[in-house]
Amino acid sequence: MKDCNCIFCKIANGEIPSNTVYEDEYFRAILDLSPAAKGHTLILPKEHFANLYELDDEYAKRVMPVAKMIAMAAKKALNADGVNLVQNNEAAAGQTVPHFHLHVIPRHEGDNALPLWTPGQSDPEEQKEIAAKIGGEL
Repeated sequence: MKDCNCIFCKIANGEIPSNTVYEDEYFRAILDLSPAAKGHTLILPKEHFANLYELDDEYAKRVMPVAKMIAMAAKKALNADGVNLVQNNEAAAGQTVPHFHLHVIPRHEGDNALPLWTPGQSDPEEQKEIAAKIGGEL
């Protein structure tokens, strides 16, 4: 299914031009127009899924091999020191376009391209409780 009002559906299906780095029957990977770093690539499913929660299992199984392939190519082509994979779900997590997409961001030492979090403290008992809550939902 495609959403005719979704900008990423239109890009993924070639209705809007993009700088495509990869395409197959499931995905189009394009350079981000507002990159965190040079080579920042978005992997867009050609079908519409608002976020990870809606992502079809077939697409979920196929997206990581595509991400790996693009990450390896970007690392080599851009002489990157590393690569981030970032995937946001819902506004509170930073999702700005309601169409599942995976960011592949080549990184260079000291580039400060993405904010990193400061590791917090955890309480062992609280960790057990949280693990039980999450596990209970599976």
